[in-house]
Amino acid sequence: MAQATGDVEREIVVAIPLFHRFTALDAVGPYEALHMIPGVTVRFVSVREGEAVTADIGQLQLISTASFTDLPNPHIIVVPGGPGAFTAVNDAALMDWLKKAHITSTYTTSVCTGALALGGAGLLEGLTATTHWEAYADLAAYGAIPTETRVIQHGKIITSAGISSGIDMALHLITLLKGEEVAKMVQLLIEYDPQPPYDVGAPSKAGEELVEKTRQFSEYFINTLPAN
Repeated sequence: MAQATGDVEREIVVAIPLFHRFTALDAVGPYEALHMIPGVTVRFVSVREGEAVTADIGQLQLISTASFTDLPNPHIIVVPGGPGAFTAVNDAALMDWLKKAHITSTYTTSVCTGALALGGAGLLEGLTATTHWEAYADLAAYGAIPTETRVIQHGKIITSAGISSGIDMALHLITLLKGEEVAKMVQLLIEYDPQPPYDVGAPSKAGEELVEKTRQFSEYFINTLPAN
């Protein structure tokens, strides 16, 4: 893949901030695509390097490989979502880092409810943006205009819809960074060829009855998650 770009470029550092009760695929999906690119280094960041950060249901942890202090100016920011995103917007360390890192970033992006952190940082005011469909009202509270579009870009700000859309967003980022051919090679390498058994992956496709049942299921899931 390095040959496909035609030249050797500077290292690009991607920072994925972790917070308690993030959703694993929001972070790992983009990581899986982006870390394959020559010249790209992906770092998981939190308050302390080496911190074990617990994902939503408490059965998985990721270890941060850098602290916010260690990595103040990444080229790319990918904020994951998850049940913890609703309280992460009140995490002073995370939000202070995000606001400052955005000033110098090449791209500031989010997956799922990670968009709420971008909104909380004041980055989405007046912009169309996307997030998990259950969080449209929360996103609108930050002055954004929610849309079901899977990946949406305004300048250097890119938001993506719920959970699995982080892979789409990562491939979009690769296109911006390295070109369409490299993005296509990564898509083929990870065999990203979605063929879901049911075409109900967005509210507009699912119908009102299934949407309401899914809301109820989601509430049960969220309410049974461990607090710590």
